[in-house]
Amino acid sequence: MPNSAPYVSSNGPLAYLITFPTYGTWLHGDDRGSVDREHSIPGTPMLAPNERRVRYERRRLRHRPIILNDQARRIIRRTVHEVAERRGWTVHASNVRSNHVHIVVTADRPVERAMNDIKTWCSRRLIEAGIYPPGTRVWVRHGSTRYLWKTSELNDACRYVVEGQGVDLPDPEPRP
Repeated sequence: MPNSAPYVSSNGPLAYLITFPTYGTWLHGDDRGSVDREHSIPGTPMLAPNERRVRYERRRLRHRPIILNDQARRIIRRTVHEVAERRGWTVHASNVRSNHVHIVVTADRPVERAMNDIKTWCSRRLIEAGIYPPGTRVWVRHGSTRYLWKTSELNDACRYVVEGQGVDLPDPEPRP
């Protein structure tokens, strides 16, 4: 039975900021910056923009990039909250965009596991709904994970997720 209280260890973070893009929408070498397996040490520079690398990455895609429509965004939002509720986690903020997802969550497991649980269940629900066929890679292999140790960091992350994403997309449904 899931614990109803959010996980807060005296040694652990208050929450995590998790961000993961959809498949094919943010390629290595992109002007926005990226990190690959050889450039993934925290605090080190991201990959420099490289149009040749972007073209190479684009040719390697297994299928078209995934752009989330309103129905997909609605399913993802519900699923994020469903996974959190089942596991006794607290979702402090979430924002499902057309090509990425931001979540601020307090969870009782390592951030990588929490992110993978959410991505797995979101993919499953999107396929069950018939939005994508089985075998579709909906998400990139990894994502961005940040530990939030202080209340001020948690508040800043929530503000960023809710208010810092640029032009609002039509809200597919009221936020829980």
